[in-house]
Amino acid sequence: MMNAMLHHATTPHPLRKNDACPDERGHFGMYGGRYVAETLMPLLLQLEQEWHKASDDDDFAQQFHHHAATFIGRPTPLYEATRLAAHIKEQSGIDLTIVFKREDLNHTGAHKINNCLGQILLAQRMGKKRIIAETGAGQHGVATATVCARFGLPCCIYMGETDIKRQEPNVFRMKLMGAEVRAVTSGTRTLKDALNEALRDWVANVEDTFYIIGTVAGPHPYPLMVRQLQSVIGTEARAQCLEQYGRIPHGILACVGGGSNAIGIFHAFRDDDCRLIGVEAGGRALTQGDHAASINGGEAGILHGNRTYLLQNQTGQVSDAHSIAAGLDYPGVGPEHALLYDTGRASYVTINDERALHAFHLVSRLEGIIPALETSHALAHLIDNPHEFNDGDLIMLNLSGRGDKDAATVSELMQDTAS
Repeated sequence: MMNAMLHHATTPHPLRKNDACPDERGHFGMYGGRYVAETLMPLLLQLEQEWHKASDDDDFAQQFHHHAATFIGRPTPLYEATRLAAHIKEQSGIDLTIVFKREDLNHTGAHKINNCLGQILLAQRMGKKRIIAETGAGQHGVATATVCARFGLPCCIYMGETDIKRQEPNVFRMKLMGAEVRAVTSGTRTLKDALNEALRDWVANVEDTFYIIGTVAGPHPYPLMVRQLQSVIGTEARAQCLEQYGRIPHGILACVGGGSNAIGIFHAFRDDDCRLIGVEAGGRALTQGDHAASINGGEAGILHGNRTYLLQNQTGQVSDAHSIAAGLDYPGVGPEHALLYDTGRASYVTINDERALHAFHLVSRLEGIIPALETSHALAHLIDNPHEFNDGDLIMLNLSGRGDKDAATVSELMQDTAS
């Protein structure tokens, strides 16, 4: 009965690694790898081994699909944004068909829960009794707290003090579901610092603790594991697009911080003839400390256990990042994005705070969908640059999260502007 329900409810999702990237040591070309303290190496090697066993296990895949359908609410639909398309045509003369992959309709309101579900199933399989995670915008923290409540495991969420203040609704949701939220007061008190503290916790509690990393960064096997779990987005979207439109999109857009939602939708289209466009946070300006565009404003280095593009100062130290969107406020990017950039398979652009806010308001008014500030960066690039495409093109955008969490931030900014 379960197999029949799963076949009907969700597009087949390959948890197995189905290409040569990363290699056996976790390298995406010259990026990725495992640059960690000696105490973590045995744990990472065990985690890699257990992930490969789980991803080859049909029972594990069935568990994932079952909970994805009945708990998360997958598959998420494609939605045609006709009023946004009409607005763009009126402003530019370019007639596009624009479709959103509605990850905002997942339980908890974002794509993050896809990854959290898979990782907590793996944690249970490994016999771990405690979960830790880091969060910036709070969506990964909420998703972690949600699956921990669902499966009865205690969890501790590390969150920068700055992000706690600007994401109070998500902090309340985490605590409501029984999570301990630990405020991080070091550094810039944002996502980078929360991840540092979570890694320290993991080193100190390796025997019983499982660390659910929220993005396609960190030491191997996390970039691979998170990609495979989030690739459900693109696998569904590709099948839905062929069924509904009879063709592959000409362009696919997604916002990029660490980059899990972007890799999640890009991966299924990597061999297709379509443009992949990642949109980074341009912040206030592309000057040091004023943005979070790790590819456009950074260079190769090592951060949080992997080699990738990251923001650095003149002495090679990791520099501060800034974005109006807490989930993009991170000074690095997943190593697979670094490879996609170097090879030219994907392009990466920037959008500043002001244009992201404009898109947030415009899409809310035109489509009755309040997008997350993170997603608003990708929307803003499409709104501002329709001439990158041709009349009749089909454009897909990963609507990675809903903007309820950002309402207080945007309201406060509007009040500051008015005063």
